[in-house]
Amino acid sequence: MTTLDASRLPFADPPHDRAADRLGATGFGFYVYLLSDAILFASLFAAFAVLHRATAGGPTGPEVFKLPGVLLETACLLVSSFTCGLAMIAANAGRKLALTGFLAITFALGAAFLGLEVSEFTRMIAEGAGPDRSAFLSGFFTLVGAHGLHITVGLAWILILFGQLWRDGFGPGFSRRIFCFSLFWHVLDVVWIAIFTFVYLIGSQP
Repeated sequence: MTTLDASRLPFADPPHDRAADRLGATGFGFYVYLLSDAILFASLFAAFAVLHRATAGGPTGPEVFKLPGVLLETACLLVSSFTCGLAMIAANAGRKLALTGFLAITFALGAAFLGLEVSEFTRMIAEGAGPDRSAFLSGFFTLVGAHGLHITVGLAWILILFGQLWRDGFGPGFSRRIFCFSLFWHVLDVVWIAIFTFVYLIGSQP
C-alpha cells in the first residue's frame, strides 16, 4: 500500500523556510530593541540640549573640546562601519577568512575609537572638567559615555562572533547573529555622527 505524500499535491502549501522565518523574527525583535535604544539616546540628547548652557561658572564646550582628536575618533568609527559592511558581504558569500579579516579590522578601529574616547575623558577630568563639575558636563559625560558603553558591548560581540565562527562555521544561527551585529554597529555610527555634529561641532562654537 502506497502512502500519499501531501506535499506533492498541487494545492499543498509550500514548505516553510525555517531559517528565513527565524531570521525575520530575529530581525523584527532586534529592530524593536534598536527602537528602544533610539528612545534612550533621544532622551540623552534632549537632556544635553537643556543642560548645555548650565556650566555653573565652570568650563564650557569651546574650552574643553579638542576637535582634532574628535575628528580622529569619527574617522575610526566611519571606517569601521565600512569594514563591517564588507564583513557582511563576506559572510553572505561564505568567505570565512575574508569575514575574519574584516571583523578584525572593525574590532581594531572600534578599540581605537574607544581608546581615544577614554583618553579624552581622562584629560578632561584631569583639567577639572569632570562630570561632577556642572550640569553641562554631567549631560556630556552621560551621553558620550552611553555611546562608548555601546561600543564596548559591540567589541565584546565581535569576540563572541569570532569564537562562534571558528567553532561552528557558517549556519543560520551565525547568519542571524552577524546580521543583528551589523545593524547594531551601523546604528552606533549614526548616533556618533549626531553626537559629533550637535555636541562637538555646535558645542565648540563660542
